[in-house]
Amino acid sequence: MQSNKQYLLFLLFLFVGVISLQAQEDKIVPLPIKAERDTIIAPLFPSPVVTDSIVADSLAIDSPNQKQPLLLDKITYKAKDYVRLSQKENKIYLYNEAEIYYQDTELKAGIIIMDYVKNEVYAGRMVDSLGNYTQLPYFKQGSNVVIPDSIRFNFDTQKALIWNSRTEQQADAGALGGDAMKVYAEITKKENDSVYFLSEGKLTTATDTINPDYYIRIRKAKFVPKKKVIAGFSNLYISDVPTPIAMPFAYFPLSVGRSAGILMPNFGNDPNTGYFLQDMGYYVPLGDYADITFSGDFYTNGSWGIRAASIYTKRYKYRGNINFRYENLIRSQKGFSDFSQTLNYNIQISHSQDTKASPNSRFSASVNLGSSEFFRNSLQQRNLPNTQNNTLSSSISYSKTFPAYPSVNMSLTATHSQLTSPTSTASNTDNITMTLPTLQASMERIFPFAKRDGIKKGLIQNINFQYDLNAQNRLTTNDEDFLTGRMFDNARVGARHRIPISTNFKVAKFFSVSMGASYEDVWTLETFDRSFDAETNTVVTDTISGFDRYNQYNFSASIGTTVYGTFNFGEDKKIQAIRHVMRPSLSYGYAPSFDQFYDQYIDGNGDVVEFSRFQGTLNGAPRLGKSNSFNFSLANTLEAKVRDKDSTKLEPKKVPILSNFNITTGYNLESDSLRLSPLSINGGTNILDNKMSINFSANLDPYAIDNNGRRINTFNVDNGGSLLRLTRANANITYSISSEMFGKKDKDKEEEEEETDPFDYVAQSGGRTDDLFGRADSFSDNPVRNSKKDDDIENPIFGTKIPWNFRLAYSANFTNTARQNEFSSHSLMFSGDIELSPRWKVGGSSGYDFKNQGFTLTQLRFERNLGSFNMRFNWTPFGQFKRWYFFIGIDASILSDLKWENRSQPIRN
Repeated sequence: MQSNKQYLLFLLFLFVGVISLQAQEDKIVPLPIKAERDTIIAPLFPSPVVTDSIVADSLAIDSPNQKQPLLLDKITYKAKDYVRLSQKENKIYLYNEAEIYYQDTELKAGIIIMDYVKNEVYAGRMVDSLGNYTQLPYFKQGSNVVIPDSIRFNFDTQKALIWNSRTEQQADAGALGGDAMKVYAEITKKENDSVYFLSEGKLTTATDTINPDYYIRIRKAKFVPKKKVIAGFSNLYISDVPTPIAMPFAYFPLSVGRSAGILMPNFGNDPNTGYFLQDMGYYVPLGDYADITFSGDFYTNGSWGIRAASIYTKRYKYRGNINFRYENLIRSQKGFSDFSQTLNYNIQISHSQDTKASPNSRFSASVNLGSSEFFRNSLQQRNLPNTQNNTLSSSISYSKTFPAYPSVNMSLTATHSQLTSPTSTASNTDNITMTLPTLQASMERIFPFAKRDGIKKGLIQNINFQYDLNAQNRLTTNDEDFLTGRMFDNARVGARHRIPISTNFKVAKFFSVSMGASYEDVWTLETFDRSFDAETNTVVTDTISGFDRYNQYNFSASIGTTVYGTFNFGEDKKIQAIRHVMRPSLSYGYAPSFDQFYDQYIDGNGDVVEFSRFQGTLNGAPRLGKSNSFNFSLANTLEAKVRDKDSTKLEPKKVPILSNFNITTGYNLESDSLRLSPLSINGGTNILDNKMSINFSANLDPYAIDNNGRRINTFNVDNGGSLLRLTRANANITYSISSEMFGKKDKDKEEEEEETDPFDYVAQSGGRTDDLFGRADSFSDNPVRNSKKDDDIENPIFGTKIPWNFRLAYSANFTNTARQNEFSSHSLMFSGDIELSPRWKVGGSSGYDFKNQGFTLTQLRFERNLGSFNMRFNWTPFGQFKRWYFFIGIDASILSDLKWENRSQPIRN
């Protein structure tokens, strides 16, 4: 028996069907005969009971437990070819591009059959004229999307039975590469909005979900969209071949967003430290703006290391990261003569404030400090370029601007500089310099004889002055005393006040004249008195605590102009003209001697020695001896106008020949001898369409030297030499070229590459921004992941295009101050990469030290794109950091723990 409600519902559907049939009377065609029988057969719905035999219950209307209608909203449907209503079967047939919409449920397919008695629908594919299946069902409920071969769905219970379903679960938006997990199952049972049960499923991140290059086979599983997959026995398949990698049960997190979880370690063996577990850790998100990662390494010989890393960011406010690394390094075993235990640490902090957060104040930090030998002796040799970095530097600053006139800029800065070269890290060497803190303040330029907003003309109106302050607390220490109370023993505190006054004006229209003076007042909190002790035959230095000060001043004037010269060759020539710009300048400086701040003592030889109590203080002693000198400089630029190869362009192209070429020298009026200063030359240019950069400098001395290498008051030409004696010279040449320079490069791709520089992470760690010193050789946590997918490979057939790049750097420093006539440094470094095929890439970096007759740090790199997998091999064949590293693993960050890596550890210092 059926109730009156069902009868009314039937009449409603019948009424809708009659209207649809009337509207499409001319379009109704019989269902086409299938060319091939579908392997997925639509389920047969039982014939409904004849509603005419139903006797209405007179008490049903008054029943308090009357069941509410299950269809809570209107069902909308349509199809491209026809919609047919079968009153006999109580079904509605939709054919070709069929669509049904009900609340948040959307169903599209080639064929849809709806049973309006049971409120069920069946959706399946169509067969085209060639016998191929098309228009696979598209089922969307809320934000969950499933693309199966066929589906059976009940509107009342919201349950579904799905055959050969495919769905994609996007990873966290912040994940590298935007990885997504694809879930495929032969049979899927939808229990409710958030729970699915799978049978014979596959999990993969491969692009092709039909024939993936790898997948994890699961027999039975519970699938919660955007949260997790809980499976029974699972094992890894590669190219449909089962592997021994299997698990009795598995848990796959699919949460969108960040969630806490364990970081799987790497297992290996090292000849010095034994077996190890590296990178074992735990990840914890801290709210919406920060996270933290804890990890550690454990070795069987007793060595261990711990790390903590945190990244935080808030849009339009700030962003930064904190990295802390601490290692306990043990060599050999207790009781042996070569046993040693070393504690290494490194702290890196980076913080930047968005300019929109506060326009008048700003806080920034860039910290990189720790043990001088951390990167060289670390348990994990992660970043090869950092082993070649000789300096660790840090800076933390806060600045504020007071905009009211006259505006004042103030900043408070703490800095740190640490030498890491092996020759400078002895415990008795002060290799660390710090300022805790530096206070700087400056007031804007004031023009007392002119209106603030008016045009300033002439000598008087251009008179202006400023005020600036620099106060420091400077420390010098070493690794042994660093971060202890002893680091403050050599602290130097002082301040420098400075008031510069200047003006400028024109003379004869073409000459610019500037005049100025500067007054300085220097403060210190301690001075040093010196005396000679005849008994010990030594100079005794006594520290005098207390405030003291001195002042000094100087005067200066300069005149300069600009001269243009153009050599025209004709517009029909390839080189149409050469333009030479010269900017000569003559300056004069005068500063008196401040003898009043100097005292004397007589040493053991009876000689009178002058000293100042301010010698050894932060800002040093005042000037001793009058300065009265002229200085001359000549700046040159040289460029050519070249006819453009593109005949459509009317204007010629400007090509720089010399970007700059500067000559400076001086003449001291107060000196009795050696009045001429050495001639200093420096210049640079970019050639080959800016592919090559050349910079050079040299010093030429007009005076000769004696047998002890000291300058004498005799011109070198009068001593039998040349007019000028070369004392120092250096040259730096860099060259960069790639295959993209010989073809049209996509502008959007170029901008994307500029935004995501693959070597930014090296600079953040204090290394170089190029790969001339090699690249990082740990791929488990390398931020530079290979994002090239199968779809990105434009040339699947090798031979059409071979991408490559090449970088070259040459550096030479020549010294001849005392007739050494030698190169203090002379090296050539180079690096490059070449894609031998769309999936093979090789590269390397090396160099040759001509002075020490040997190769510099050499690294060879091999990469193989295996679709969803990536295989890499790095090899440093010789040298102090001789090693090799092999890695193969899944590129997707979701399954990054499916990997295998092996390495050799470098020889320690």
